[in-house]
Amino acid sequence: MADLSLYRNIGIFAHVDAGKTTTTERILSLTGKIHKIGEVHDGEATTDFMDQERERGITIQSAATTCEWKDHQLNIIDTPGHVDFTIEVYRSLKVLDGGVGVFCGSGGVEPQSETNWRYANDSEVARIILVNKLDRIGADFYRVVDQIENVLGANPLIMVLPIGIEDDFVGVVDLLTRKAWIWDDSGDPSKYRIEEPPADMVDRVEEYREKLIEMALEQDDDLMEAYLDGEEPSIEDVKRCIRKGTIELDFFPTYCGSAFKNKGVQLILDAVIDYLPSPTEVKPQPEVDLEGNETGEFAIVDVDRPLRALAFKIMDDRFGALTFTRIYSGKLEKGMTVLNTFTGKTERIGRIVEMHADSREELDSAQAGDIIAIVGMKNVQTGHTLCDPKNPATLEPMVFPDPVISIAITPKDKDASEKMGIALGKMIKEDPSFRVETDEDSGETIIKGMGELHLDIKVDILKRTHGVDVEVGKPQVAYRETITQKIEDSYTHKKQTGGSGQFGKIDYIMEPGEPGSGFEFESKVTGGNVPREFWPAIEKGFAKSMEVGILAGFPLLDVKITLVDGGFHPVDSSAIAFEIAAKSAYRQSVPKAGPQLIEPIMKVDVFTPEDHVGDVIGDLNRRRGMIKSQEPSSGGGVRIKADVALSEMFGYIGDLRTMTSGRGQFSMEFSHYLPCPKNISEEIIKEVKEREAAK
Repeated sequence: MADLSLYRNIGIFAHVDAGKTTTTERILSLTGKIHKIGEVHDGEATTDFMDQERERGITIQSAATTCEWKDHQLNIIDTPGHVDFTIEVYRSLKVLDGGVGVFCGSGGVEPQSETNWRYANDSEVARIILVNKLDRIGADFYRVVDQIENVLGANPLIMVLPIGIEDDFVGVVDLLTRKAWIWDDSGDPSKYRIEEPPADMVDRVEEYREKLIEMALEQDDDLMEAYLDGEEPSIEDVKRCIRKGTIELDFFPTYCGSAFKNKGVQLILDAVIDYLPSPTEVKPQPEVDLEGNETGEFAIVDVDRPLRALAFKIMDDRFGALTFTRIYSGKLEKGMTVLNTFTGKTERIGRIVEMHADSREELDSAQAGDIIAIVGMKNVQTGHTLCDPKNPATLEPMVFPDPVISIAITPKDKDASEKMGIALGKMIKEDPSFRVETDEDSGETIIKGMGELHLDIKVDILKRTHGVDVEVGKPQVAYRETITQKIEDSYTHKKQTGGSGQFGKIDYIMEPGEPGSGFEFESKVTGGNVPREFWPAIEKGFAKSMEVGILAGFPLLDVKITLVDGGFHPVDSSAIAFEIAAKSAYRQSVPKAGPQLIEPIMKVDVFTPEDHVGDVIGDLNRRRGMIKSQEPSSGGGVRIKADVALSEMFGYIGDLRTMTSGRGQFSMEFSHYLPCPKNISEEIIKEVKEREAAK
């Protein structure tokens, strides 16, 4: 039985281009897992194994790998940095015990770093920080540490100081041992020497070491008291305090280096073992019932307890469907039967494999604390719980955001049509933020996602991985509708035919709900005028109707319906009669309640060189952008934050590059919905009606 205290389940996450994949590559090399280091810019990184990742030099899907360091087993997930793929970061963090947040030494805290950090806070994942790329022009370790404090509101615990910067970066001083680690220029991580720190750094080392000891000893009153009385704590005691504070998220041990030049990676690996929690040291996962309410029970990490495992990622490859699974308690063995609590069906476990990016090793069994993949599961999807059929329980499921952009795709020939259906089915399983719908009138296939790049990659995967050539329509924005006025209304549904009739009368208030509330239903009926058993049918009638708005057919959001009174017939009233009454009431009342088109607003974060700030702001204003802030960024640029309507952002990257001579960058993520200006709203409604007429 493996010793769980020697396990570390960690994720590596950061803004796009901060060096996550390179860091993972160096870790695999140092731990002896790979012998030739692959470079991201050459398209040869181990964990970037999709064609699209290798060409673009970005990570698109999280990759899992396992290695060993100093008798500890590390299960590592390298996650994407691009905002369109944050779903991968979110679901990876959900199943990890610890993380390494990588920040670029010159870029600092960038937009996606903030989103990932927020996800990690929500998932309560203990982290260490690596300030990477200190060999780059414009790198500044101390400035990035300031940003981590001020922008992220985090508490960095500085563990090392850099020796030199940019081209002169040669190594780091370990503050705990007061020793300098200096690497030579060969790029071989094992070629380093440990010596006394440079003379000009001695005072700074002592200053920062004192801060480190004081912050760490706040975790132990007795040690702090002894320290204040002049007693120097042992390094073991300080490490114990750092471990405790890291696991409790009081602070984040902060390191620096250059993964590309192989400088500083050993200390990161040591920190993972010394300070990040083992599976038994994190808060156990709460168990929930089928309605999603917590039961008060927890999946405690223990091999001897009943099986509890969470499927957090589905991946289709040449060997069939792989279900990436984190085991929280119990054991999983080949040939055993497990229950999927979401479907209520059991499945037999065929093959269990330990992943190393896109290669794998067969296992006979796995246990609590392991992250493995199961081959050939039929009906399991992301977020489903696998458990012991004799002791069923559900783990807290994952919640995924709704897509904000869609495009129509058409297969180029009949042969491709069937292949496309199968391929899209596999892709939906792999990525819960990717949705597919068929337009019933036109028969077009509509794919929906989180951004232009997201859908661009999906079309590319269709063509290359699945061999399906498609024609792509222009991007469509996920508009929604809402109402602006409160009205009181009444509707009676009466139908008398041969045999029993239908009768249902409802009096109700329809009013705008809180932004983001979706649809709320409440009944204030007293005295049995509408019997309680018909309330769910009325709610269902309204909820179903809201899927199609009356202005342009977009779903209706943020509406509250209050049932205040009504009437029923002892013979003719039924659930279906009241459901029809609600549907007709919807069509009657929404036009009177000031219906309005609303559009998705994106949180846009633009980096531009200083001499182009005016052009960029002017352009964002032309795109109906609301500038929120602008602040100096590292590397002599400016970061502009703005809220901009998604419909105005198509093709923005090309315009930004033209304006900034290729040096501008931006990222965006969905923020909220806001009313469409009248002229734009009218144009969209007209377009939709013309499309309908053409059909």
